Amino acid sequence: MLPDLKKDEAGRVKALERLDVLDSDEEQPFENIATLVQQVLRVPICAVSLVDQDRQWFKARRGLDVCETERDISFCTHAIQSEEAFVVKDATLDPRFSSNPLVTGDPHIRSYAGIPLRTPDGYNVGTLCAIDRIPRDFPEHEIEILTNFAKVIVDELELRQIASTDVLTGALSRRAWTERANLELQRAERYGRSLSIMVMDIDRFKSINDTLGHTVGDIVIQRIAKMGMEAIRETDTFGRYGGEEFVVLLPETALTTAMILAERIRIMCFSEVIQELGGLHTSVSIGLTEKYGGEEDVVSMIERADQALYVAKNSGRNRCMEYRNQPDEVERVVA
Repeated sequence: MLPDLKKDEAGRVKALERLDVLDSDEEQPFENIATLVQQVLRVPICAVSLVDQDRQWFKARRGLDVCETERDISFCTHAIQSEEAFVVKDATLDPRFSSNPLVTGDPHIRSYAGIPLRTPDGYNVGTLCAIDRIPRDFPEHEIEILTNFAKVIVDELELRQIASTDVLTGALSRRAWTERANLELQRAERYGRSLSIMVMDIDRFKSINDTLGHTVGDIVIQRIAKMGMEAIRETDTFGRYGGEEFVVLLPETALTTAMILAERIRIMCFSEVIQELGGLHTSVSIGLTEKYGGEEDVVSMIERADQALYVAKNSGRNRCMEYRNQPDEVERVVA
């Protein structure tokens, strides 16, 4: 038996996606909380569970051999519908769970306490849950402990998101973009799919800073980033790599299509009139590369795209270059 989902389930899933935490690596703050919950409440199982559209994924876990389960059998699906703690004292006596495979089989759940992880905008994106293999009550002081830990988790998720976002532009930070790129590259290699990366640099940016000042330079960076994020597709990922340099991750995209997208960004940027520059235009140069066969890594792909960018800069700027198998095979698209 499943509870009715709240009306804004799509908004809840979007709130979870904005945290950009699903399928991420282990992180010590969450691991520490899982350890403390297990020790303080003396439970064999506990988890920081994030409830996606069709699955629950564990950011941290103790006493569980799997990193995710189907959502339709999860206790946490019920817990996120609650405003307070969701407690099951004996799952075998509860008609919602008595025939649940997590109760009748491994890990043999008997009792459960879950505290919703509520984001500042009001969405329950998951739970902090404590689980026992014997029927038990969770007294008020244990619920209070879980609730306090749940608040720490939400704070940590928010801090994690802030750290992953570039303050000036709102784009992903270099660290966050690289993490996302590594995950997508692993998927592309696993399933034999295409993947491209572009590196974009604002032309003559030092001259803008030196002539008009850093305040205007920041405005230019913000404007170029905004246009770049507007130009890419929903499946692409835009990040600020450092200074006036940006990177774009293009999953399921061969180099030919990536070049079309790069040209779209280049044209948009050159067409923009920035009043802070006295009504003048600014431009960008873009270098591109795609995933080759065999093992790849994001650093090598960035280096190849950077080589193509270097040629674009030295060929007159305001143009896109693509790196193929060898540096001397870089092709030019004339601006």
